[in-house]
Amino acid sequence: MGRITTRRPVTRIALSGTATRRPDTLAVEEPLELRLAGEPLAVTMRTPGHDVELAAGFLVSEGVVRTGSDFRSAIHCGGPGTGGVDNTYNVLDIALAPGVAPPSTDLARNFYTTSSCGMCGKASIEAVATVSAHDVAADDVRVTAETLAALPDALRERQDVFDKTGGLHAAGLFDAETGELVVLREDVGRHNAVDKVVGWAVLNDRLPLRRHVLMVSGRASFELAQKAIMAGIPVLAAVSAPSSLAVELAAEQGLTLVGFLRGETMNVYAGAERVVVPAAAAAG
Repeated sequence: MGRITTRRPVTRIALSGTATRRPDTLAVEEPLELRLAGEPLAVTMRTPGHDVELAAGFLVSEGVVRTGSDFRSAIHCGGPGTGGVDNTYNVLDIALAPGVAPPSTDLARNFYTTSSCGMCGKASIEAVATVSAHDVAADDVRVTAETLAALPDALRERQDVFDKTGGLHAAGLFDAETGELVVLREDVGRHNAVDKVVGWAVLNDRLPLRRHVLMVSGRASFELAQKAIMAGIPVLAAVSAPSSLAVELAAEQGLTLVGFLRGETMNVYAGAERVVVPAAAAAG
C-alpha cells in the first residue's frame, strides 16, 4: 500500500505574504505495461494497486473477457531489459483460459475504446453493440431517486486515498435495490478506477453485473458508458456532466445514464423508466 501515495516537499504561498515549506502527500502515478502470453498489449498510467483487477477489467472493455472463467491468471514480471530478474511491478503478464481468443493486434479493435480516435459517433456506438456480450436493456431493475441521491456521499466517505491527496478518481459499484456499496476503487485515471471495479467482478466471477449501479466521481464519458455496458451494468451515475456521445450510446443500448447527481437533484439523460421518483415529484 505504500506505493499508492508518496511524500514530496511543497512551498505553500498565501496572498498575505507568507511562504512556508512543508511535505505534501501525492497520489502515485506509474506506467503499467500489460502483456498477453508475453506479448505487449497495452500501456496505461495508473495508481499502483489492484493491477490484476485493472487488467481483467480492461479486457472486458476490449470484448476479450466475458465471464470470470475467461480470465486465467496474471503475474507481475520484470521490466524491459531486465530479463525477468528484477521485478518492477510495472509489467503484468496475463494468461487467458484455454479457448479464449486473444484480442486482434490490428488497429481496428481499438476504435471504440477512446473518443479521441477520430471515428464518428455512429461507428463507435455500433462497435459497442457488436462486441458486448450483455444486454443491459433487458435488465428490469428499478432504483429509487432517494437511493441514487445517497450514492455520492457514500462514495466520497470511502475515498481513503483521496482524503490524503485530493488527486484520485473513484468508481463504486452499488446494489441498485439496497444502495449498499459492493466495491470501490480509486485511481489517478477515472477509466482505470472503473476497470478495477469491473476486474474485481471478473475475479469474483460476477459478470454480468445486473441490478447494480456504477457511480463515478467525475463526468460520464463515452468510454465509461461503454465500460458499464460491456460489464452488463444497467445504471451509470455521475456527479458531473455526461458527454453527448455517452448519452447517445446509453439511449441506443438501454443504459440508464444519470448526471449532475448532487444533493437532492439529478438529470436522467437516458433510461428514466428505471428511476422511481417520489409520488409528489411524479405528480408534478
